[in-house]
Amino acid sequence: MLVIRRRAGESLWIGDSVEVEIIEAGPGKVKLGIRAPREIPVVRSEIRATREQNQRAAGGVEAGVLKRILAGVRRD
Repeated sequence: MLVIRRRAGESLWIGDSVEVEIIEAGPGKVKLGIRAPREIPVVRSEIRATREQNQRAAGGVEAGVLKRILAGVRRD
């Protein structure tokens, strides 16, 4: 892991297309601004972990069970 010290108003670049700017820094928290092309996803780690858990859980559902669940869902 690379550790870089930056102050509010300073930034760093990841590759040629992603800029991370320190918006605000205080005791115990930092506010970041991230400029990246739309095709590069920027996601908080806890959101990514939840998405991966959901995908793993969904992968374990058998087709027959899924059909029964969908059959019980009301469509208005």
